[in-house]
Amino acid sequence: MQNQSTTPPEANAERDDETVEMNLSSINSLDFTCYQLRDLDSVELPPNLTELDLTTNRLTSLDPRIANLIHLKKLFFRQNLFNDSAIEPISHWDSLSGLEELILRDNKLTKIPDVGIFKKLLIFDVSFNEIASLKGLSEASSTIKELYVSKNEVTKMEEVGHLHELQILELGSNRLRECIALEEIYLSHNGISKMEGLSKLVNLRVLDVSTNKLTSVDDIQNLTRLEDLWLNDNKIESLDGLAEAVSGSREKLTTIYLENNPCVWFTTCRL
Repeated sequence: MQNQSTTPPEANAERDDETVEMNLSSINSLDFTCYQLRDLDSVELPPNLTELDLTTNRLTSLDPRIANLIHLKKLFFRQNLFNDSAIEPISHWDSLSGLEELILRDNKLTKIPDVGIFKKLLIFDVSFNEIASLKGLSEASSTIKELYVSKNEVTKMEEVGHLHELQILELGSNRLRECIALEEIYLSHNGISKMEGLSKLVNLRVLDVSTNKLTSVDDIQNLTRLEDLWLNDNKIESLDGLAEAVSGSREKLTTIYLENNPCVWFTTCRL
């Protein structure tokens, strides 16, 4: 049977109770986006929910009833007011161990919350917070496919070596100075204007810096295992220096994507 998604009706004193009555057990998804809720005291949480979206509210604490939603797969807390202590209880909600998507984007977090109990987690988003370190990620499930940590204060890449299923890693607009043990990194759509801090990624096989603001190719000479390099949709005007930039990876490099750069419009380069 197809999942039913419901946006809660707005409060209306004149509305007949019979009009808003619904079979709560049949509801699988609730979307409270932009309701400016400060708490969930007035909200019914159907027991069979698989998705709960609380994006853009004023929540400062977790409603303990969420821990009873044992079928929950997706939980969105984007753009709220959660700090570290407020979000901490979720680390002990074993009943939500089947959660696959947890969005904590744009809150007031200063550290990575403990998400070790979520053994099936696929998507984890803590972007747009004030997180200074990736410490704590070592406890996260190796099932994670998408990890978003952009727009924080992170200075060092660490504790991600066990994330063998990782397909997307977003770290734009941080303060990275050191990276280790990473084989694939995807940094597209981040407004990056210069390639830097990559020389220590010696195990890197895939580097995607497409759709940014790059004007040159830099800091990848040491990436001897590089196989795929995505540079498309940037502002690279000249291919001068490209051969030197990829000289260290000549034996492994199979593909360079350069589409939609000024240099491609009128230049052909043979590496």
